[in-house]
Amino acid sequence: MHNGFKSMPRSRRRTGERTPAVSDALDPEVLDAAVENVHRAGMPGLFAEVRDGDQVWRGAAGVADVDTGRPVTADLRHRVGSITKTFTAAAVLQQVEQGRIVLDAPIGRYLPGLLPDGRGEAVTVRMLMNHTSGLAEYLPHAYSSLKAFPALADTGPQSLDDHRFTRFDPAELIALGVAAPAVGPPGGAPGLYSNTNYLLLGKLLEEVTGTSAERCITRNVIERAGLRDTELPTGPYVGEPHSRLYESWFGMIDPPRDYSVYDMSWVGPSASLISTVSDLNRFFGMLLAGEIVSPSSLAQMRRTVPVVSQEGRTIEYGLGLHPTQAPGQDTFWGHGGTAWGAGALAVISADGRRRVAVAVNLQRWNALDSAGRPRPHPIDDALAAFHRVAMYG
Repeated sequence: MHNGFKSMPRSRRRTGERTPAVSDALDPEVLDAAVENVHRAGMPGLFAEVRDGDQVWRGAAGVADVDTGRPVTADLRHRVGSITKTFTAAAVLQQVEQGRIVLDAPIGRYLPGLLPDGRGEAVTVRMLMNHTSGLAEYLPHAYSSLKAFPALADTGPQSLDDHRFTRFDPAELIALGVAAPAVGPPGGAPGLYSNTNYLLLGKLLEEVTGTSAERCITRNVIERAGLRDTELPTGPYVGEPHSRLYESWFGMIDPPRDYSVYDMSWVGPSASLISTVSDLNRFFGMLLAGEIVSPSSLAQMRRTVPVVSQEGRTIEYGLGLHPTQAPGQDTFWGHGGTAWGAGALAVISADGRRRVAVAVNLQRWNALDSAGRPRPHPIDDALAAFHRVAMYG
């Protein structure tokens, strides 16, 4: 088996849960086969929920623990990485609606002195939300050159272990991004995806609400949406039930190592969220229905600009949301995310009818070629095929 899982047990499947009768657009046999194919391609375990109107399919394939053979199930809690940004953006827009924040006001109005050289007056709240601030990523490397860990000049797999329980101060992380050379002028296009932007939005929420960003997002977004299995963690643990999370680090950790226990203060309100596939589908359904932010705020979230992603691709990005579509197919809105060992994607069709949330328990499975580019892996095609089937039937 790929990625060092040579002795991984045979697939333990929990597929095909659905209610009520399913139309051709939500074919359980096709979805079962597609999720199983990702596992067979080398993914230890994955689980998903697909909704089409009132119809629901939940499925899982593989194992949550390669040592015990414990199967994955569709109800597991999971680290969902940068999907956190949609929650943070929603919390900011709620404050805009209440008049505490002006979307196109300079961030220096709320956080004076934090951005030097006149940038505090040039960078607006909107620019932070859509990654056009010009602020650099505080992480020292991009994904294409082994995106790594905060404040470490020389990064390798060992750094993940060294900082498993490190508690980072967000102000120090922001300072790293602010001190780095700007990646472009404020408002310039294309923007560059940077976690520094969302740590600053966390500080903004703290300033205008008088409470921590985590408490603000929990009270106004997570609890408002009725998400019972979603949280911004204050420590290194994921609540049960959850899968182990296996990090390969581009093949340098062989076999991949479990990083399900990890202090996520190094990303905070930009990427630390824990959730379930059911909660994610509920959240995005309510968001697009105008039940988390107002319809006018939702329209702002869907105003996009070109942004260069951490993988080096130019994408369209709004305010914590970005669109995706296959050629000739309908547009979906949502976000993806990764953490050490964990990956997730949550998207919803523009009309709100079709919702897809999927989680995987292995990350950076691609080995690198001599130029430092990820080599193709069977997981890539199998996962893309599952996404297509889940989104478009």
